Amino acid sequence: MNEKRLENIISNMKNHDIDQLIITSPDSIFYLLNEWIHPGERMLALYINSDGFTKLFNNKLFPLSDIGTAVCYYDDTEDPIKKLASVIDETKIMGIDKNWPSSFLIKLLNETNNLKVVDSSIVVDETRMIKDKEEIKLMKKASEINDKVMQKALDLVKKGLTEQEIGKKLADVYAEYNTPNFSFDPLICFGENAAEPHHSSDDTKLNENECIIIDIGGITNNYSSDMTRSFFHGTPSKEYKKIYNLVLKANLKAIEKVKPGVKFSDIDNAARDIIKDGGYGEYFIHRTGHNIGLCAHEYPDVSSVNDMEVKEGMVFSIEPGIYIPGKYGVRIEDLVIVTKDGCEVINNYPKELKTF
Repeated sequence: MNEKRLENIISNMKNHDIDQLIITSPDSIFYLLNEWIHPGERMLALYINSDGFTKLFNNKLFPLSDIGTAVCYYDDTEDPIKKLASVIDETKIMGIDKNWPSSFLIKLLNETNNLKVVDSSIVVDETRMIKDKEEIKLMKKASEINDKVMQKALDLVKKGLTEQEIGKKLADVYAEYNTPNFSFDPLICFGENAAEPHHSSDDTKLNENECIIIDIGGITNNYSSDMTRSFFHGTPSKEYKKIYNLVLKANLKAIEKVKPGVKFSDIDNAARDIIKDGGYGEYFIHRTGHNIGLCAHEYPDVSSVNDMEVKEGMVFSIEPGIYIPGKYGVRIEDLVIVTKDGCEVINNYPKELKTF
């Protein structure tokens, strides 16, 4: 058990008036126990109360060494909900995180008497959004690797492979850097496909005078990376150069805005205003960024409706874009770590327009 992280979660439970908590997401359990457990359809739950008592409920198929907390094992012939209910104080509020299957939740409610249940995702999310020194070190390493993979991804583009073929080959590229998994499926987008922010790579081949978007990330030592760069094959049009420069300017302006105390909405607006003033506001159709850590997308986000203030230790993306249907798209994305008086960009792959 990571005692410091547990202490922070218990403190935040008290801030939200939650007396007891069930954590069920494998990533949040890893965050506390440093053990990945993937239970499939079986129940996995870490119980925590505000007095500091903890107990993990885990199927016998997933044996663990000493993890710093009591473990209640069950087998497939037993009802784990009954075991979990035995430690719950039915007179106090029970917090449960957002992804627990309703089949377990309904059984728990039926097993208890008038148990008051609330969504407690915010308790863990707020704790995880501030990265400690070890996490920051790991995230820097993951982004360092992602910089190297981006260059190799561009090299694969130059070989004439399809979007889908490049995505498949990137798995081997990441593996060369001890990064066995993607943090999300690679987005390789050619030509008008780049006008779809979440285009699924297909058998499209790159033609002369077409744009490229490469949005990639890997999981290195359990932590995610994420970066996007845009390129052009051939001679870019005057309009493409214009939107590229607007997106780059928006990216830099938003990064410049990042520091403790600034609202996420102000960062979003800094990027959005550049693109709007340039005449392409209607083509910037997503938020400016998202937090990242063990998962590629974490709480909170960088959007126009999020007035939360930025805090030191947060790590999030800055990724403005312009997408013109039937023509092309541009997105430039970096990850930033919030420091005491500003931020540190942890992607170093060049952002000036590359053509070939």
